[in-house]
Amino acid sequence: MDLLDGQPAMDTAYISALAALAGSAIGGMTSFATSWQTLHAQTKAQRISRERDHRENLYGLFIDEASKLYADALQHQRDEASQLMGIYALVHRIRLVSSSRVVESADRVIKLIANTYFAPNVSLQQLTSAWQEAKSRTEAGAEIDILREFAEACREELREFGPP
Repeated sequence: MDLLDGQPAMDTAYISALAALAGSAIGGMTSFATSWQTLHAQTKAQRISRERDHRENLYGLFIDEASKLYADALQHQRDEASQLMGIYALVHRIRLVSSSRVVESADRVIKLIANTYFAPNVSLQQLTSAWQEAKSRTEAGAEIDILREFAEACREELREFGPP
């Protein structure tokens, strides 16, 4: 051991070894942190994409079912509620994941369909005339397009998830 001013001199090999170890440790921690952050971001993006796909599917099922029921309601009068049970269940599935605006729009669609079942039957000619009259009064027949408000509420909500 050499003494410099009464102090033992440090071997330069130790300094190099400690610097190499510190550099390796810092590099490893940086690599770990970057990998963890990337994995976290990918997982979040996948979760958001799955949620968006789930809602799109659910909304599509509702639109399909509501369209079929509305067409049936225009041509048939019914006193039984069994026809509405499928769409009623869909609304409650929507209620679990969607905003109040989407749920309220879906509720209005069901009420309109139910009321249509109790109303007199409508022929295709009467429906076409009503559509033309509504089209001349409002934007693209919004009064008889029972799904427009629902679809717009869904589109607005899906925008919050970003582009598909």
